[in-house]
Amino acid sequence: MAEPLLAARGLNKQFRSGNQPVSVLSDLALQLGRGESLALTGRSGSGKSTLLNILCGLEQPDSGRIRVLDEIFDSGKPAGSSQVEARWAQLRRQQVGVVFQEANLMPALSLLDNVRLRARLAGRSEDPCRDWLERLGIGELAGRYPDQVSGGQRQRAALAMVFAMNPALILADEPTGSLDRHTAEAVTRQLFELQARHCCALILATHDAELATRCTHHLDLGHQPEA
Repeated sequence: MAEPLLAARGLNKQFRSGNQPVSVLSDLALQLGRGESLALTGRSGSGKSTLLNILCGLEQPDSGRIRVLDEIFDSGKPAGSSQVEARWAQLRRQQVGVVFQEANLMPALSLLDNVRLRARLAGRSEDPCRDWLERLGIGELAGRYPDQVSGGQRQRAALAMVFAMNPALILADEPTGSLDRHTAEAVTRQLFELQARHCCALILATHDAELATRCTHHLDLGHQPEA
């Protein structure tokens, strides 16, 4: 059996509300292979965004172990924080594409140059970058800056950035939440077509029950065991 592209076990995360600890993730485990997709569902505050942030190294679990491709991150065997951050940063730059709820664009660059920069950092060709904007319906806005377009258009540009880097793993946090239904359907279709074509893995946080059914696996964070 092939090794999973992503595997996590024993993930725990608590926050504090006043003087009380609040468990967000409790002894969570998951694994995902190439070409597989996982829908994360659950009420607001159930830990969907927290889990995605942990799985791309932007947040640290209180305990647990994560394996992404050939990199292992074990909270029980910490290395120097700068070394760990550098390993995560390289993964996000080259192999792990992250789509946040709010588009994370460089304000001083045009939409096209944002996409080109992401492709360049990942070591990919810049040639398809304009095509990705076209396919997502914002090709005519390629020369505009992020503050000159709507939130939904910025979100589509952020998706184009991820598509252009051709990642092994995509982590998407409510990627269509700011889009109208017609545009959301077109973007979703592109997302799953990319995943199928390149056999990458996808984790999708969503409140959309119908969208969740398109994924090969489903994890409801509202039904975790109590800590």
